[in-house]
Amino acid sequence: MEKKRALYAGTFDPFTNGHLDIVQRAIKIFDEIVVLVAVSPNKKPFMSSEQRVNVLKKLFAHEPKVKVDSWGGLIVEYARQNKIGSIVRGLRPTGDFEIEFQMASMNRKINPDCDTVFLMTSEKLYYISSSLVKEVYNHNGDITSFVPPLVHEEMKKIKG
Repeated sequence: MEKKRALYAGTFDPFTNGHLDIVQRAIKIFDEIVVLVAVSPNKKPFMSSEQRVNVLKKLFAHEPKVKVDSWGGLIVEYARQNKIGSIVRGLRPTGDFEIEFQMASMNRKINPDCDTVFLMTSEKLYYISSSLVKEVYNHNGDITSFVPPLVHEEMKKIKG
């Protein structure tokens, strides 16, 4: 039987506990999850794509169902090239649906063999976003409840 593989893509700058929640839940549905660090030339990231990939590889080193990679092109093209049939997306009750629905529809048009699976973000984590975490961190706020400890340690190394 063929493995059920899914792709969970994002800039993950930084990877939050909300992202972690989605991966942990997706692992229960799929045989393999590729956590894909999306490289956007238009964004000024806090962490380089290499740093994000490295911290995610460390974070998921104990989880054989999770693979980590990075990609600078269309996510659906990565899925096509790697024979991945599903894209996992987290939905927060903060207006994500319209944008995510539009993106899923466009992805389906580009690659009809790839479906988008939406997971509702946990009610305890829905308010967390990478941009808010960076904002709090850049103002010396406490982010320990928003990101995995390994991510926080990496962020402290970068900030100095």
